[in-house]
Amino acid sequence: MRNFFAVLACSVAALCTAGVSLAQAQAYPSKPIRFILPFPPGGGTDILGRIFAQKLSEQVGQPVVPENRPGAGGNVGMEYASRQPADGYAIVIASPSLAISPNLYKKLNYKQDDLTLIGRVASIPNAFVIHPVVPAKTVKELVALARKSPGKMNFGTGGGGTSNDLAARYFIGENKLKILVVPHKGVNQATIGLLGGQVDMVVVGVATSAPHVNAGKLRALATLTEKRTEAMPNVPSIVEAGFPWFQVDTWYVMAAPAGTPPAIISRLNSEFNKMLVSADIMKRMEDRGAIPVTSTPAEAEQFVKKETATWGKVIKDAGVDRL
Repeated sequence: MRNFFAVLACSVAALCTAGVSLAQAQAYPSKPIRFILPFPPGGGTDILGRIFAQKLSEQVGQPVVPENRPGAGGNVGMEYASRQPADGYAIVIASPSLAISPNLYKKLNYKQDDLTLIGRVASIPNAFVIHPVVPAKTVKELVALARKSPGKMNFGTGGGGTSNDLAARYFIGENKLKILVVPHKGVNQATIGLLGGQVDMVVVGVATSAPHVNAGKLRALATLTEKRTEAMPNVPSIVEAGFPWFQVDTWYVMAAPAGTPPAIISRLNSEFNKMLVSADIMKRMEDRGAIPVTSTPAEAEQFVKKETATWGKVIKDAGVDRL
C-alpha cells in the first residue's frame, strides 16, 4: 500500500509539472522578447536576425527587440545570452563561432552547454571576392599572383575566431602563400575595407557581396560551395575553380539560455519552423542569398556537434594557435 501511494504521489507530481510546463507554453510570450545579435549591424547575422525578429513578433503578438552585442568573434554576445534568465525572453542567433570557439580559445567565459538549441534556421553560401584592381579572374590566377608577390597582398576578415578569418588562414596555409591577414570588427567592416581598396580579398556571404558584385564594385572569383548558387549564377563554385576542399558556408542556429523550459523551446522551434516555410520570409531570404533551414532541437544539437569537430580539424590543419 505504501508503494502504491508513493507511485501515486510521483504520478500526481509529474502531471502537475507537465501542467505547469504546458501552462507556461500557452501563456508564453506575455512580454517583449530580446533577440541578441552577436555581431555588428550590417552583416549577415544582423540582417537575418532582424528579418526573423520582425516575423517572430508578428507570429507571437509581442515585440521582439533586436540587440547587437558584438565582440570577440561573436563570443561577447554568446556569453551575454548564456547569462540571461532561462525564461524564453532572451534568445540568440548563433553562427559558426559556436562551433569554432571551443577549438580556438584556451579560455571561454561560456560553454556550448550553457545554451539550449532551438533549431537551425539558415545557411548562407560564402563567396571569395576581390577588389577589381587585383589582376586575377580566377582563384588559380590569384594564387599564382600571390606567389609572385609574397607579402604584398592582404586578406580582410571579420576578426579572430570568425569563420571567414579561419577560412582565410586555411586558404593561405594550404596554398603555402604569404598573404597578410587583416582582421576587422566584423565581416561587414572588412567588406567596406575591400570596397575602399584597403584590403585585396575577403570571404563573405553572398547576401552581403552579391549587390557589390552585380554593381561591378567587387569581383567574385568563386562561391565556396559544391554547386553554383542562385544569387551568383555566373560565378563558378569552388569545386569548379579547382579547390574542392575549400567549401565554407555560414550557418545559423537559434538558442536560448540553458534551463529554458522544454515547452518554451518547443514553442519557439515551432514558430521558427513555421516562419521558415512562409512565402514572405523565403522570398526575403532568397533575395539575400540565404537558404531557409528547418530542424528539431535534437537535429540542431547533432549538427553543431559535427561542425565543432570539423572546425577543430580546420584549425589544426591551418596551424592556427589557440588564443
